[in-house]
Amino acid sequence: MFEKVKKNGTEQLGKTNRIVEGTSIVGDIVSKADFRLDGELIGNFTSQGKIVIGAKGVIKGEIICNNADIEGEFHGKIKVLETLNIKSTAQIHGEVAVGKLSIEPGADFTATCTMLAHSNTVIMLEDGKGAE
Repeated sequence: MFEKVKKNGTEQLGKTNRIVEGTSIVGDIVSKADFRLDGELIGNFTSQGKIVIGAKGVIKGEIICNNADIEGEFHGKIKVLETLNIKSTAQIHGEVAVGKLSIEPGADFTATCTMLAHSNTVIMLEDGKGAE
């Protein structure tokens, strides 16, 4: 009688993937939902949601996402279509492209930074690479 109607793109809202401290991943991660990383990722990360790199988290690679909060370490290229929040404990080294940028005093920000003219959502492609 009642059918559950699938809402396109909203079924992942409120769900967060988590990689805990002490876990190390070598490879690429593609996620439609939000993601919190307190471990280590050596590879690329693509998401239509938000990534949070915890104080003990480390990413070496490329990130493409809609929003990001960084408390830990990042080395590589990051493209955040909406807002990138860099906390005072963060260490950022590489290339940054953002819609909006917030950096707390005390953060180690050693990067080139490009402000994006307009924001689009991340499109998930079959090969795992994101695009505008």
